[in-house]
Amino acid sequence: MDRLWGAECDPKSMNPLALAFVGDGVFELLVREKLCCESRLPVSALHRQAVEQVCARRQAEDGRRLQSLLTEEEQEVYRRGRNARVHHVPKNAAVADYHAATALEALFGYLYLQGKGERVRELFAALLEENPQGE
Repeated sequence: MDRLWGAECDPKSMNPLALAFVGDGVFELLVREKLCCESRLPVSALHRQAVEQVCARRQAEDGRRLQSLLTEEEQEVYRRGRNARVHHVPKNAAVADYHAATALEALFGYLYLQGKGERVRELFAALLEENPQGE
């Protein structure tokens, strides 16, 4: 996965919430691409399935399942994302789940911005192996 914009940046020095901002889009795009390529559902059904997979609760579970696969560097990025000081938690999300979801998004944003698309795909594929139906 090549970076789409490709401008110079140093994800190691970025705020974890900025990494999560990028990672949210990366993760969402992976989910949407998977759904579109593997089904012929109407857009409304695709949207419902995508929302189920990118909600805070689900992303928190995904992050916990990936822990044993992460390198030390990735674990540190995940911790930074989890411990980031968020200013707003959506009313439909538990605080702990929101922090864990932010951590997962920060990790995906960090890897993407480093140009480690193969690692992004590897981690996403690991989530699919554990949960192939996306349920």
